[in-house]
Amino acid sequence: MDLRAPLSRAYDAVAAARQVAVTAAARAGEQDRDDGFPADDVADLSHFGLLAAPIPSDEGGPGLGEEPDACNLAATLRLVGYGSLALGRIYEGHVNALQLVARYGAPAQKARLFADARAGHLFGVWNTDAAGDCLRLGDDRRLRGVKTFASGAGFVTRALVTVKREPGAPPLMLVVPLERGSRADLTGWRAHGMRASATGTVDFEDIAVTEDEILGAWNDYHRQPVFSGGAWRFAAVQLGGIEAVFDAWRAHLATTGRGDDPHQLARLGEGAIAVEGALLWVERAARVVSEDDLAPERIVAFVNLARLAVEKAGLEVLQLAQRSVGLQGFLREHPLERLSRDLATYLRQPAPDRALTTAAEEILQTDDHAGDLWTGGAA
Repeated sequence: MDLRAPLSRAYDAVAAARQVAVTAAARAGEQDRDDGFPADDVADLSHFGLLAAPIPSDEGGPGLGEEPDACNLAATLRLVGYGSLALGRIYEGHVNALQLVARYGAPAQKARLFADARAGHLFGVWNTDAAGDCLRLGDDRRLRGVKTFASGAGFVTRALVTVKREPGAPPLMLVVPLERGSRADLTGWRAHGMRASATGTVDFEDIAVTEDEILGAWNDYHRQPVFSGGAWRFAAVQLGGIEAVFDAWRAHLATTGRGDDPHQLARLGEGAIAVEGALLWVERAARVVSEDDLAPERIVAFVNLARLAVEKAGLEVLQLAQRSVGLQGFLREHPLERLSRDLATYLRQPAPDRALTTAAEEILQTDDHAGDLWTGGAA
């Protein structure tokens, strides 16, 4: 199949992701710097149709994510993350933005923004405000403030952002067009890993907002289970990073001839269990969200458990790999070094304790048997 042909329902996003992952993995080392960004890999995402892939089928797109159980989307995100977690983070935000446009956009908005995705525009979702403040939409329809921890800052040209009337108030979504290289400050992003994600602060001060740029209604962004349930997507990207660490560890044991040691074999076996467990959690979470058969609270509870199970698997694989490889795995020339830094950083997602306890509260208040919690009986 020619992946560069016009996209259709027959488009193979998983095959495209495999190709992108190979070149992304080869470039990731040179992008691992404070001013790094996987620009060539984003160009590949466009070239091989992945930027347009999430456009719904009823809008003339391939409808990536519409397949039963969202299995192709899960595999695509996992493969892109395997090639580069920084790229995976950027692509997951792009997918999230297009899915929000599909859900909440007016017909004219969808036509315009999906055309932008086809043309190669990179979308992102930026919802983090500066401490004690928020991005505001003034009565004069001009923006006041900044967004922080914005991945792809300076490279995203269609930014889906949330604005509020005051801190703590319900948000409103906007899709703001930006010029590449404008309004971004990356000087504060001096992270341990994910250095190539171009995560920084974007200044929206005095940008005029048109009616066409307002997406949905106040507080649509926080509607459940879409808001929290979408966390399975970043868990899928994390899974790709876990698999990359596992494969680098396994390759080290094979090339150094240390695989005959029973202790090394035991650690590798434990790592394989963790990797497969994470895969099963991600696939089940994608299915639970896609089927939408449970009450919203139950869907959110399952996805919260899934994201924590993936985090736990990632931390376990990191510890096992570093113990097996030893000091060599901390030297910059070793493949495990950057992979470990990127994964350890990307595993740090917000509010893990709250995710766990809210899931446990949902489980505690039901009389369903353990085996029936996620089967639809409580919907």
